[in-house]
Amino acid sequence: MNLPESILFVSNPNEGLKQVLAELKPDKVAYLVDENTRAHCLPLFDLPADANIIEIKSGEINKNLNTCAEIWTALTNWGFSRKSLLVNIGGGVIGDMGGFCASTYKRGIRFVNFPTTLLAMVDANIGGKLGIDFMGFKNHLGVFQDPAKVLINVEFLKTLSPRELRSGFAEVIKHGLIHDKPYWETIENGKFPEFDWKSIVATSVEIKHQVVTEDPKESGLRKILNFGHTLGHAIETWHLNHNISLLHGEAIAVGMILEGHLAMQQNTLTADELESLTAYIDTTYDRIALPELDVLFPLMLQDKKNIGNELSFSLLDGIGKCLFDQRVTEPMIIAAMNYYSNLK
Repeated sequence: MNLPESILFVSNPNEGLKQVLAELKPDKVAYLVDENTRAHCLPLFDLPADANIIEIKSGEINKNLNTCAEIWTALTNWGFSRKSLLVNIGGGVIGDMGGFCASTYKRGIRFVNFPTTLLAMVDANIGGKLGIDFMGFKNHLGVFQDPAKVLINVEFLKTLSPRELRSGFAEVIKHGLIHDKPYWETIENGKFPEFDWKSIVATSVEIKHQVVTEDPKESGLRKILNFGHTLGHAIETWHLNHNISLLHGEAIAVGMILEGHLAMQQNTLTADELESLTAYIDTTYDRIALPELDVLFPLMLQDKKNIGNELSFSLLDGIGKCLFDQRVTEPMIIAAMNYYSNLK
């Protein structure tokens, strides 16, 4: 694997953490968890009885400034300095919010991510994009900052429900579709969840690392990682704002079908290729009811890739390649939504 020293695959979580702490030599350490990782993951670490543990409530709905205030307050009360360290043990929400809080506390302290979900391992914890939701918009506030270390142990995937594992798998599918046709073919010829997960995670991490290394601040190539996300994020946000259960990957899976159809309309994806990706995603994920376009459109206008009031999409250029800064029309989006809604 062609990975930096900051991304480590470890066979023993506790030994991996001890090694990193010995290397970084922080004056103080805090551990950020939610109720799930505290119960299922924290016991794997040999922490002192007086360890500084911050427990927050799980779920995207809690990735907001109020929860950040709880984290900043704890760090302040414990007297954390610029030489202190925050260890984030959890999924994408923990990694996003913990990294954001560490990067803004005293203008930035170091943080280590220990991803415990597939989504966090292959996507959220790689690339240094950190953010929280604000005013109902996903990742509306954030910064770019790489963790000091990312420690990956795929054994944590055994703690996930099938639904959570499937949610993270959407980003795996995306990596193959946008950047690696043979990887996509491996996925397409397999059946969820019957994969060699260590190999899957390693390949996806390498793909994302390669893309973000070429474009760390998302000025160009990195935008391809947003395939499926312009419509997917809008769908996710609408469900979140209406307290309807929908996980990130479930929304992105739908977004990839919709944006695959947009690519077909742009003549950069064949009908056969669209049918291929649609068939696999549709058999792996449950279908959802789509809101009306006039509801989704204002949410899409908040997408960070947009230029002015023009929607900007990342669309497939065949399987294994992706274009960015693609403009589409409203009738095209309607056609894509009708395509999804009328699947047999």
